[in-house]
Parts: sequence; C-alpha cells; structure tokens
Amino acid sequence: MPVPNYRQILRPFLAELEDGETKSMQHMREAMAVYFNLTPEDLAIKIPSGQTTLLRSRVGWSRTYLHKAKLITLPKRAHCQITDRGRQALIDCPEQINGDYLKTFPEYLEFVNSGKKKSQSDEASDESEPLTPDEQIGQAYQTIKNALASQILDSIKSNTPGFFEDLVVDLMLAMGYGGANAESGRATQQTNDNGIDGVINEDKLGLDTIYLQAKRWENTVHRPEIDKFIGALTRQGARKGVFITTSDFSEGAREAATGLNISIVLIDGQQLAKLMIDNDIGVNITKTYNIRSIDTDYFIQD
Repeated sequence: MPVPNYRQILRPFLAELEDGETKSMQHMREAMAVYFNLTPEDLAIKIPSGQTTLLRSRVGWSRTYLHKAKLITLPKRAHCQITDRGRQALIDCPEQINGDYLKTFPEYLEFVNSGKKKSQSDEASDESEPLTPDEQIGQAYQTIKNALASQILDSIKSNTPGFFEDLVVDLMLAMGYGGANAESGRATQQTNDNGIDGVINEDKLGLDTIYLQAKRWENTVHRPEIDKFIGALTRQGARKGVFITTSDFSEGAREAATGLNISIVLIDGQQLAKLMIDNDIGVNITKTYNIRSIDTDYFIQD
C-alpha cells in the first residue's frame, strides 16, 4: 500500500506504545513501516522539499498531534510513551483515531486553533466562508510554526540547564543586544552566579549591562522566583534584567515585574520559541516559496 497519511498512522502509533515502554522515534518509524507493509521504494519517497522522507514526516506529525492531545508524553529527546489518556483512546477508538476524536481534548483544540483568527463564525465552521488561498497559506504557515515552536521547547527541556543558559545568551546576542561582538555575552553557570545565569554587556566597557535568569521549567513561574531575581539584580546594582522560562508566568509573577525602578522583561516559553524562530537560533530554512502578485504597472500603456 502507499505511505499512509498521518491520520491513518495515529492509532497504530499509539497501539505500538500500549506496553508502556519508552520507545525511540526510530523504533516507531520502523514499526509503522512493518505495520503498513511498506516496500523499500515506499520508504524512499520524499516530501516535495526533498528534506526528509514522507514516512518520517508523517510519523513525526502523528507524534505531534498525539502529544498535543496528551495521549503520549515525550520523556526525553526523540522518545515517546503512552499516557493513561492514550490507553483510554485505544479503547474509545478500536478502529481509527481521527481529528474529531482529538478535538474532544481542550489541549489539542488550543494547539490547532492558536494560529486562527477567533470569530463567531468559527463556532459554525460548516457554514462559514471557505478560506482564500492566501489565508490557507497563512494558516498552514502558522500551523507549521506552532509545531516547530513545540519541537524547540521539547528539545530545550531534554537538554541540560547549562545548555539553556548558553542558549539565552546566544538569543540575546542574535537579537542585537551587546552589538556585533560575540564576547559581549556570557553564561555564568560555571561560577557562583548568585541568581544570575547570564550577562550581556551592551557597551565595550560593560558600563551598561543586562542580567539574565534562565529557568528550564515545566511548572508555572510564580512571584517568589521573580522576587528572588529582583533581589539578585539589586545586589548587582543592575538596571535591566530579562527572566526567560520554558514554561509560563503566573499573574502574580507578571505583576511583580512591573512598577519598579529597574526594567525587567519576562519571556515565557511560547515567546522564547518565537524569538528563536525569528532570529534563526536552533532552526534552519528548509524551503522558500515566492508568492507573486500581478504587476499592474506593466499592463498600463503610455
């Protein structure tokens, strides 16, 4: 049979994890190839960009959607494991897991709707106007970007705290802080940092400095952590600080960073991933599409 689409892969993918073992994505691709009886020719088929194989791409998207619906977890890089919700899904869907079933989970709905404009007509999608080609392209781009952001955060969380501290320094330099001098920024994990994970010197003499705090967390960052950061900045006599986390900030944490005589910027996981994408940190451009429009001036005679 031809390479199955990602929806056809969803249930077999989940069933392969039913024993509860943590399995690598390499194992999952091989298992899907056997399950669907794919030939060497099938396995060699690539996606239009030529960057990867069709099976790898579709198995990868299946993993993303199952993860967003909380049917699987990603305990470490390039590995996955079934959840209790995933086991229930195998019972609920004895033949196939489809998009309608995934949409019963609010986490999945939040993911697929994050790139769409909210409107009253969204509640009656069957009766709404179809998207124009431009809108379809934009929505597809946003979906890909959201999935990439999720993959970036998963990769960060599977690495060490020291890696994350280096990453936030790289990001700040890529955004233009510290000028063009790569030596303007440094992580402080190898020293007694006193609550400071990185330093960016905005001028050559280090007279104007940005202090960084990097928290590679799953849980929400609350006010006490921001208060500790403020204390660390005060001890340094600092005027600028950036607190970056892979998770999110509570309302109290955000309130703690306002109304101060020093400037503190909070960057949550979603903002972090977007900034990394926008500044080409940890990502590559795999395909460029040039969208052309008509040149009306060309068709006007003098």
